[in-house]
Amino acid sequence: MSPRARRSYDQYCSVARALDAVGDRWTLLIVRELLAGPRRYTDLHADLPGVSTDVLASRLRDMEREGLSTRRRLPPPGAAYVYELTPRGRELLPVLQALGAWGQDALGERRPTDAVRAHWFALPLLRSLEGEGLVEVRLEEGRFHVRAGAGDGPVYGDGPAPAEPDAVLVLDTETCTAISRGELPLGRAVGTGRVEVTGEGTLAKWLRETATEGTAGAPPVT
Repeated sequence: MSPRARRSYDQYCSVARALDAVGDRWTLLIVRELLAGPRRYTDLHADLPGVSTDVLASRLRDMEREGLSTRRRLPPPGAAYVYELTPRGRELLPVLQALGAWGQDALGERRPTDAVRAHWFALPLLRSLEGEGLVEVRLEEGRFHVRAGAGDGPVYGDGPAPAEPDAVLVLDTETCTAISRGELPLGRAVGTGRVEVTGEGTLAKWLRETATEGTAGAPPVT
């Protein structure tokens, strides 16, 4: 099968050029998933409910061609191919965060047809954190972890934190949803007891200190 012809708006405009690369349906959601680090094709397909195998494969090829992601083979015993973002692909994090902030008012109540994954709450929570540190989040649906100020590493991941976290947040889905919608500041959620914070890292101390004010500012510089 010949590769799909590259589509372009043919407009000398940076917005149009950006949309040439990421404007296709599913592309930015694939970026969202790859911000967690290298992912196998089967894992991507499982966490993108509704995408067909043909479309996913096509988008991944397009992203490689645009320099947004790469594919590599894991060494034995894994011996599977994984996809990961390039530095250019990682530069889309603030784009996704801006889109998420813009779209939070449209979330409304969860519809019966809406899929959900625990780690989809990672980016909204990350917008509520300042500074650097590893945070483990515990929900009824599962655990995930986020890295504030991640640098070149994964921004978030499924499951418990891979190392001792700076803070552990325990909350219910209703509270996490309210934070994602922008209805409840994280600091206020901590102050009212809707989020339990444990840990002795800078982020944990900052959240406990700012909770009494009901808002979250920048963490202390250490």
